Amino acid sequence: MNYWLIKSEPNTWSWEDQKRVGTEPWDGVRNYQAANNMKAMKIGDLAFFYHSVKEKKIVGIVEVVKEYYPDPTDKTGRFGMVDFKVVEDVKYQVTLQEIKDDPRLAHLPLVKQSRLSVSPVDKEAWHIIYTTAQNKN
Repeated sequence: MNYWLIKSEPNTWSWEDQKRVGTEPWDGVRNYQAANNMKAMKIGDLAFFYHSVKEKKIVGIVEVVKEYYPDPTDKTGRFGMVDFKVVEDVKYQVTLQEIKDDPRLAHLPLVKQSRLSVSPVDKEAWHIIYTTAQNKN
């Protein structure tokens, strides 16, 4: 299993929107690096759902339920999408600042490439963040 972080502007598509529908295609990605990350996703992979822009925090967890396929919103035919289903809310919403403050997480694309909307999270970093999200210190 692999782990990921997907970003969404809450005024465009929020965690509450995702929970309301349950399973939804993740469309509209137009960055090649983010698209390549989506191409690497497999059914059963987990992702942190991150509210970007003003909130900058992890708010939930989703699971890949359909692998990369063409995105009909892309008129060029170059980009695709994956489908995610809701797994769970996090008990404690982990902020970007908290992630930046932990030196064990300094290598994450969320910290180093802040504009990347879909990024990998290694197993150790997933465990650190997930533990924090479930057990506020």
